[in-house]
Amino acid sequence: MHRGEKFRLIGDPRPAETRPMHQCLTTRQREFVDLAGGLADAFAGRAEKHDRENSFPVQNYQDMRESGFLRLTLPEELGGLGATQAEAIPAIERLAMGDGATALAVNMHLSPLGQWATVWRRTRDPRIEAFLREAARDKLVWASVTSELGMPNLMTDARTAAEAVPGGFRLNGRKSFGTNTSVATHCSTTARYEDPERGPRLLLLRISLSDPAVVIHPTWDTLGMRGTQSNDVEFRDLFVPAEAVVHSLPVGHLDARVLETVFAWAMPAFGAVYNGIALGALDWTRRQLARRGGRPKPAVLDSLARAEILLEQSRATLYRHAEEVTSRRLFEQLDVQQGLARCALVKYVCSNNAVAAMHLLVEILGGASYTRALPFERMWRDVQAGPFMPFGNHAARELIGATSVGVELAPVIGFDETGPDSRPKTVTA
Repeated sequence: MHRGEKFRLIGDPRPAETRPMHQCLTTRQREFVDLAGGLADAFAGRAEKHDRENSFPVQNYQDMRESGFLRLTLPEELGGLGATQAEAIPAIERLAMGDGATALAVNMHLSPLGQWATVWRRTRDPRIEAFLREAARDKLVWASVTSELGMPNLMTDARTAAEAVPGGFRLNGRKSFGTNTSVATHCSTTARYEDPERGPRLLLLRISLSDPAVVIHPTWDTLGMRGTQSNDVEFRDLFVPAEAVVHSLPVGHLDARVLETVFAWAMPAFGAVYNGIALGALDWTRRQLARRGGRPKPAVLDSLARAEILLEQSRATLYRHAEEVTSRRLFEQLDVQQGLARCALVKYVCSNNAVAAMHLLVEILGGASYTRALPFERMWRDVQAGPFMPFGNHAARELIGATSVGVELAPVIGFDETGPDSRPKTVTA
């Protein structure tokens, strides 16, 4: 191509607006990506309004419900689409290309369902099956509400207090970052219980958000991810029956069940969102270059290459993780702290690579990256949430570094002892 010729996107005869990202996908992955793509394109047209108004995209959830996307990670035999982690990741990425806030919010539903679906496939637990069937009938939308101000969200402790009462527990406390609570019917949460016999324990509980003892405070007014409406959630003498306690562990411990059912799914799901936002920004940047015409300068091609390399590094890390989780090698060949460090690395790489890629694209776009009338500016703000979401950068590097040299950060509850009867330990010297 000679300088001065009109620059065009190669390899796809369709207009740039409908051009998909280059990926080598299986048939099922492509089906889920196409499903997400139809939704993402519609959501992209609404994203600016919800960002500017600081409002929740309720219509997006109606669309996802009608399309079946809310059932993406549910087992097919229970009425879902049956997406594995490796099949869900590119669909989440594609959704985030249109609207990162909606992709992050719906992840608080899709990720837990994927976690429990994995456990159900292995155990055929009837309680989990009943819960998953409710979700398949669109009777249940989930949220994960575990963050607390001033507390690292590592699932090892909580300030929310649980008091034992006849038939269960009474909860009092306030959670922050209650993503998806604008539409969720139920949520998972955590509370600290001072067990008189076994010492302080962290309880993992399922609760109904319709309970009058649950109060949602409209506190969300942030730089980015505004459409998630991740408001504070307060529990005021909330009664939780004993059967709604799904797990417990000694406070301050790293737990195998938490690794398997929370972090092994949540970290790549978060990573896919931030990678998807940056992929959307990269695609938008390509289209701006095509409209400008002419051959891009070498410096522009260099920045494009660097951005694409970063995002493909993230994809490689995501797919390796998905394969290790699905095969269970992550749980069978690594100890609990090593497994958690692996999960932290996935999210760390994706979220920080997304931020770095966006800075490279700013070099190309110039003032267009700073204009509120254009979508890049929203994407740029949205990716800034990635580095502080669990595992935050400091916590992730501490965990990865300590694991690298064999330093035990906390006592470990392994797979052979995890559960309500687990006992506190001390750190191995």
